[in-house]
Amino acid sequence: MPTQPKPFKVLSSEKKSHRTKAELNLRKKGEEALTTDLKIKAKKEVKQNKVAYKEFKRIIGLLGKIEKDDAIYENVINRYCLLYAECLDFEEKREKFYDNMIELETKYSINPDEMSLSEYLSLKAKMQKTMIDLDKQVQNKRKMMLEIEKENVMTIVSALRSIPKKVEDEKNPLLEVLRGG
Repeated sequence: MPTQPKPFKVLSSEKKSHRTKAELNLRKKGEEALTTDLKIKAKKEVKQNKVAYKEFKRIIGLLGKIEKDDAIYENVINRYCLLYAECLDFEEKREKFYDNMIELETKYSINPDEMSLSEYLSLKAKMQKTMIDLDKQVQNKRKMMLEIEKENVMTIVSALRSIPKKVEDEKNPLLEVLRGG
């Protein structure tokens, strides 16, 4: 697997790069061209959701430390935070259904005459189906979150990869020959 290109800040702080000043300058300009110089802002839906907003602030803090809190990532970070909150909500609902099912089992074992066996089994099956449906929702949300996490990292890496490593010579010998010069 090829090594990832180092950002300009890393190269300049190491002070031992094999790149020329022109190459380093080109890298710096390339990295600057990939930013908006605007900070990520929380969308209205995220601000209104306590869990999503807390996650948003946590992620922005982390991105700020690596100087990737640029507005270019705003939509994906907001979407991720909403998915995170939705995922937690589904997990809480699933736990409530699980607690209700345990309560139903306990009540039925203490007093089986309160409902028929078929009513008990039917109710228990419905609760299990609901829990499975909630689990599927959680899994879908988690999968979306993982895809966003991967894409977000890939986007940053892709941005670094797209920065030219070498300064192109103004005179390309091959082009000169092809032009008849």
